[in-house]
Amino acid sequence: IDMAVDVSKAVCQQLMKSSTATLTSVLHSHGLKNTFMHGVAPLGPGMKMAGPAFTLRYIPAREDLDEVPIDNLKDVQRIGIEQVPDGAVFVIDARGQTSAGTMGSILAKRLQVRGAVGIVTDGAYRDTPTIVASGLPSYAAAMNAHTNKTIHHPSEIQVAVSCGEVAVFPGDIIVGDEEGVVVVPAHLAAEVAEAAAEMELRETFLLEKISAGASIVGTYPPDETTLAEYATWKKQR
Repeated sequence: IDMAVDVSKAVCQQLMKSSTATLTSVLHSHGLKNTFMHGVAPLGPGMKMAGPAFTLRYIPAREDLDEVPIDNLKDVQRIGIEQVPDGAVFVIDARGQTSAGTMGSILAKRLQVRGAVGIVTDGAYRDTPTIVASGLPSYAAAMNAHTNKTIHHPSEIQVAVSCGEVAVFPGDIIVGDEEGVVVVPAHLAAEVAEAAAEMELRETFLLEKISAGASIVGTYPPDETTLAEYATWKKQR
């Protein structure tokens, strides 16, 4: 996979205007059927984010490796946090293990100050009320007050990972809304953003029709008459 595709902030902003539901539909039309993270939810209301993935892979902890206190210059998670670029989403592969946090509020704050636009894990966070209060969009499978080294060993950064049973490559665009998180391959991001914006507009029109009493027959999916009505409606906007 070519990771050299650089996706502009404008494309990320456009992706964020569409729902994850719409984005999964558009990705499905490209033959990509496993893009929405399973069991990963926003920690608070109104959360939205879009940015390239910066990945961290956890493996199970091992007592001789996971000593406390932590050495910031050797701990792979701490090294990664100090490398995260502006506009990125920090993605942690926690193997779906939620019996300890993957990070707490201080590390999340450091990511936020460095310009990260969100954090995602298929594990848990600790200090979640503080993370939510910070305004950093944060998505997880659970909340857990135990510290990460209880069960996790940070193994590698910027490698392909699994998060919520979805493959995530560094640089993939991670889009989150109030429903959850979808992974958009970087090389498709601009095309998907455009198609999703058009689909959102058409669905706004169809929802208006259904709300006004139209039957789903001929409306959803739209027949030729409905599509002609949509074209007129779109011009008048």
